[in-house]
Amino acid sequence: MTDRQRRPAWRSGLAQVGVLGRDVAGGAMRRRRTRKAPVGDPHRDVDFTSIYRDEASTVTVDDGVALAVRSVVTGPAADRDGQPWGRQSTPELTVVFVHGFTLRMASWHFQRYHLAQRWSDRRIKMVFFDQRGHGASDRASARSSTMAQLGDDLDAVIRAVAPTGPVVLVGHSMGGMSIMSLARRHPKLFGHRGRIAGVALVSTAARGITEAGLGEGLNNPIVDALTASVRYIPRAVQAGRGVTRRIVEPVLVAASFGPGYNSPAAGRAVEKMIQNTHIATMVNFLKVLESHDESTALPVLAQVPTVVACGDDDRLTPLPNSLRMYAELGDDSRLVVGEGCGHMLPMEAPELVDDAIDDLVSRSRLALGRPVMPAYVAVRGDSEEDSDD
Repeated sequence: MTDRQRRPAWRSGLAQVGVLGRDVAGGAMRRRRTRKAPVGDPHRDVDFTSIYRDEASTVTVDDGVALAVRSVVTGPAADRDGQPWGRQSTPELTVVFVHGFTLRMASWHFQRYHLAQRWSDRRIKMVFFDQRGHGASDRASARSSTMAQLGDDLDAVIRAVAPTGPVVLVGHSMGGMSIMSLARRHPKLFGHRGRIAGVALVSTAARGITEAGLGEGLNNPIVDALTASVRYIPRAVQAGRGVTRRIVEPVLVAASFGPGYNSPAAGRAVEKMIQNTHIATMVNFLKVLESHDESTALPVLAQVPTVVACGDDDRLTPLPNSLRMYAELGDDSRLVVGEGCGHMLPMEAPELVDDAIDDLVSRSRLALGRPVMPAYVAVRGDSEEDSDD
């Protein structure tokens, strides 16, 4: 077998979109061994709704829509002198998590609990919220269901729950697009004196998902099905909501995980999130996802440390989309590829996403100086050893 035949699909994608021109090949390559699948369901006892037991608040945005927010502050309960931290004490940094289309804040379950353990010696505030029309937040009109409004919603959440101090933003799927919208509409937040200290873009795309499938993504039946759904759903809605759900839900569920993933509990959790999303939200944001283009936000994001993460079996936002974003995000960007993973990377490979976020938070400490750091590619693969190849 030749080297070309042995090359993983994601490596071919790097060359295809020109990322190797950024000298990624010379950066540090880290491989992660894929753990052997355990017997039974490793997440059978997980309560994927427990995040809603965190401290609750509501952020009402400019058009009156109320967004459900949960937050938690990590670290010790007392300062170095043994004095309890007050409710108004300022954490060293706030991390805001933004979920994807037809999901809710519960999709960040593993990050919520794993990162709280990692940061047990640091006071970091983690904030999760349900986007408009999703989860426990208010429903939104078709007119207000736009990418621009999602960016403004995120701005409102930041102003309400993190009025001071540096902020790191983590977005999955449509949540990543919301962050790009924020950058396009509020670029000063990302400037040298801005408060945004880092951005993680997980399984997302800068352009409409039905036209951004490059390379392998061009022949993508999942995206093709979504495209057809966008075009014909208005008729299906008129015919009955059940028809609409039968069109959309199987497409989204099928694309959630890679073919080798086995956790019925996690699968049911994702399916339940999708099923509990109001049909109007599905219809309105499917149209938005088809046409959105936040490419102009990438130079704005390039001013802060970033990480781009994606599964190489993601059929909703195929890997080439992430590679192109990474290629435009400057020298202080890092790339994480989950080999064999689908669209729900935060749930399918939580340790990979946790590592990426933890590293981003560490780099964000230096964000005021906007340091230039070498890029690397972190890979979840089959090799046991780190590789410089």
